[in-house]
Amino acid sequence: MSPGVPASVNIATALQDNATQAPERTALVIATGLKKGHVQYKTYTFAALAAETNALAAGFAAAGVERGMRTVLMVPPGFSFFSLMFAMFKSGVVPVLVDPGMGLSNLKVCLEEAEPEAFIGITKAHLARLTLGWGKSTLKHFVTVGKKLPWGGLTLEKIRKVGEQSPLQNAVNTTADEMAALLFTSGSTGVPKGVVYSHGNFQAQIDSLRDAFAIAPGEVNLATFPPFALFDPALGMTSVVPLMDPRKPADINPSYIFDAIERFQVTHMFGSPALLNTLSRAGVAAQAREKAKIQMQTVQRVMSAGAPVPYQTLERMHDLLAEDAKIWTPYGATECLPVSVIDSQTILSETQRRTAEGHGVCIGHPVKGLEVCLIKITDDPIGHWQEAECLTEPYQKGEIVVKGPNVTQAYFNRESSTLAAKIADGDTVRHRMGDIAYFDDIGRLWFCGRKAHRVETLSHAGDKITRYTIPCEAIFNTHPAVYRSALIKAKVRAQHLPVVCVELDKPLSEDYTQAQIRLDLQDMASQYEPTQGIYHFLFHEKLPVDIRHNSKIFREKLVPWAEKKLGV
Repeated sequence: MSPGVPASVNIATALQDNATQAPERTALVIATGLKKGHVQYKTYTFAALAAETNALAAGFAAAGVERGMRTVLMVPPGFSFFSLMFAMFKSGVVPVLVDPGMGLSNLKVCLEEAEPEAFIGITKAHLARLTLGWGKSTLKHFVTVGKKLPWGGLTLEKIRKVGEQSPLQNAVNTTADEMAALLFTSGSTGVPKGVVYSHGNFQAQIDSLRDAFAIAPGEVNLATFPPFALFDPALGMTSVVPLMDPRKPADINPSYIFDAIERFQVTHMFGSPALLNTLSRAGVAAQAREKAKIQMQTVQRVMSAGAPVPYQTLERMHDLLAEDAKIWTPYGATECLPVSVIDSQTILSETQRRTAEGHGVCIGHPVKGLEVCLIKITDDPIGHWQEAECLTEPYQKGEIVVKGPNVTQAYFNRESSTLAAKIADGDTVRHRMGDIAYFDDIGRLWFCGRKAHRVETLSHAGDKITRYTIPCEAIFNTHPAVYRSALIKAKVRAQHLPVVCVELDKPLSEDYTQAQIRLDLQDMASQYEPTQGIYHFLFHEKLPVDIRHNSKIFREKLVPWAEKKLGV
């Protein structure tokens, strides 16, 4: 049993509680499209969401979808997505969520590993399933959201009608350790892995988010990342799903976001660093043109995760928000969220200077109820906690290891990944985050990058030099012509070299040429200890990033490109 949560728990009960306490409060606001240039929305109350959830939960049995059954869900963010997810939680069915944008080969591998027995999806998803052979050896039950073609199973409408005859009022008695969902990672360091979430993990996450950010029922959240938005109904928040492609947060239409914030008086929003970059640039430009404050005055809390948020983005966002609004940059991962938190005021007034000098990015103090330790960096598995070499002194760099009720315990059908990332500790498990950090002398964590991305090379004297991505890149990112950069290790003429791939800001000022920028960066590298010895800078039109947040840089994809460039 996960410590800190009851033996029996089901997060769907929180939705029912909110529907009982405030049935007519708006639960969901869903953008449905454009009409004469204006975004159209449809609203649903907590009572309506709960009623739909109860009917679907009861109707699953008619389709053969039962408790404990791993069930792929491929439905776009909307009323059906929310109601299906909570119906699955309520009835004990295990949703399997994958990012459609992860690539067809990765997607097929993930679905094969998940070994699903049921598939719930829109018509296009079923067509893709049949065409590409997803899960053909394990799938037995099918539900179509929309028009059903001759592939068997039932439609969502049929399931609803069956369930409405005897709705499921009470959630099944799931245990804290019972599998609640299978969520796949973004795959930023390889093929995405299926993270096993228990009902206890979800409950602990809800409690941690509520406590860490003082989230209260009745708030209005702008939901730009659907998986995070699933917490909204359980927290009693109204969730506004804007008109955007959640797979491309960097490519939002800012006017649609501003319109949603003003129209529905949004108080809280989550946005990836890439989304906030696009939004803040558009907002600041609009303010300059119109000589007026952009309409984000109702937003009191902004959260951003997925990668470090550039200080320039934080500054621009503050220009758009009310004076007392806060921007939080929590640190975490699919396997454990949140781990630590810090606010933008602290970053801009205190820690950013050290970040710009190559000391890493401050990610704040660990959240309440979570034990965070650092261990000596190693790529080897660690079977038991007693075998780990813990670091206890400030400023010692090590791998982050976490333990607590919101920490997931395993990957599904990935024994090697589980062995590499989990450490047995009595009757529970600690998770290795795969990230390098250090504690400062007041107990704050400073993030230095992924362990797998550290760059180890030899000096001219033959000594091993280890460089970490975030401290190095933060130095170069302060150049006014640089949007972002990526430190990699490239093999050139049998020698491994540290190389920095650079994406320039757009539009590039006439004051800078690539030749001048390269000289500037080489000069900057010589001035700071983490970057000394870096001489190679390559300009890339657009660095490859993850499909989930458009913020994590796929450094592995840059290595062959850089080696080809340098080998010429």
